[in-house]
Amino acid sequence: MEKNLVLAKSHQFALRMVRLHHYLCHEKQEYILSRQALIAGTEIGAHIKAAQEAEAKTFFFQEMGIARRQASKAEYWLQLLHEGDFLDEKAFTSIHADCVELLKLLTSILKSENRP
Repeated sequence: MEKNLVLAKSHQFALRMVRLHHYLCHEKQEYILSRQALIAGTEIGAHIKAAQEAEAKTFFFQEMGIARRQASKAEYWLQLLHEGDFLDEKAFTSIHADCVELLKLLTSILKSENRP
């Protein structure tokens, strides 16, 4: 069975966001921004999963577009957490790189020639 790269990467990213949210709540007592990051970061994979089960190309690209927007939101929340001194440079660089990779994958999928 062929592994779906973007689905696997979004799942791993969601798990990282869950762990980040737990850390920020318990260690930094930061609840608002981390919750927003958690929602955006986990919604990426949920929409990619829904896209995989779409019955028409239109719905596939619609779900992938939503996933792309959620990845952009996750990047924004991560930047705020970093600039607000809740994430150090090393942690931010690592998780931000994963987010940017997802953004690039999703952008590439959305620009594909098979789009309706």
